[in-house]
Amino acid sequence: MNPLIKHRLTRRQNLKLMGATLAAMMLPSVPLLADTDGMHRKTLAGSDKKLPVIGMGTWRTFNVGSDETLLDARTEVVKAFFEHGGGLIDSSPMYGSAPDVMGHALQELGTPESLFAAEKVWSPAGGSAREQVAELKDRWTLDHFDLVQVHNLTDWRDHLAALQEMKAKGVIGHVGITTSHGRRHDEVEQIMSSEDIDFVQLTYNITHREAENRLLPLAEERGIGVIANRPYDGGSLIKNLKRRDAALPEWANEECGCNTWADFLLKFIVSHPAITCAIPATTQVEHMRENMRAGHSTMPSSNARQRMADYIESL
Repeated sequence: MNPLIKHRLTRRQNLKLMGATLAAMMLPSVPLLADTDGMHRKTLAGSDKKLPVIGMGTWRTFNVGSDETLLDARTEVVKAFFEHGGGLIDSSPMYGSAPDVMGHALQELGTPESLFAAEKVWSPAGGSAREQVAELKDRWTLDHFDLVQVHNLTDWRDHLAALQEMKAKGVIGHVGITTSHGRRHDEVEQIMSSEDIDFVQLTYNITHREAENRLLPLAEERGIGVIANRPYDGGSLIKNLKRRDAALPEWANEECGCNTWADFLLKFIVSHPAITCAIPATTQVEHMRENMRAGHSTMPSSNARQRMADYIESL
């Protein structure tokens, strides 16, 4: 057991989870998808699997410990995600109780066929990659992760070797690396060029476009999926736009299918041909629905994307 992972559910909550598990065993697995017809998807390289372009992050938002009210609230957020066509959910042992909270939600809702479960390993938590993955499966109440990533390149050589072996044995589906805040791009580029990885997760949004220079073209060339983290720059980007009462440009709907700032900021990201999906995080059901709607309808062209970036820069 990892001594630094202290966020465990109470006995009462564990009994509740056990009851949900028994109930789930008596029922067929039913996808929760309810509104998926218009959700854009992108095909994973070397596979026929397609991922919805809007995923879900859990950083900060799902670290709620064992508070039953907050657990129920986060379960409703997850439910809305799946109801609107969601697939990839990203978490990490560095996010406190987030893996446990995801386990609670999946026990309450069932595990939809659309779920693409993405986790991470990191060395300061202690233990090997194999041990971390095994513990995280228990916390999520899953028997398989679709993707396991090396969090912020921590001891990436040792971790990647272990993850590749696990992938070859079918223990996990895909392997990847992550970085954030625009850090260590030179090292990320070196790993992408020399290692056999399936995904890279990095910061990319309308005001942080450094990845366009080398990393996104390299991902296209190498057939590496790209997960865009911090799509709202940790929330500050969309909050600043709303606080300033900034108006969407008149051409936003016709050219980009945008009716809200969430549409505008997320469509800019996921319309890039190299981006597989973006992973906004939220604690509110209505914000989740707003995020998911950004994956529907018209996507901006390359010319429209440049116009969008220019508009934000002019504000």
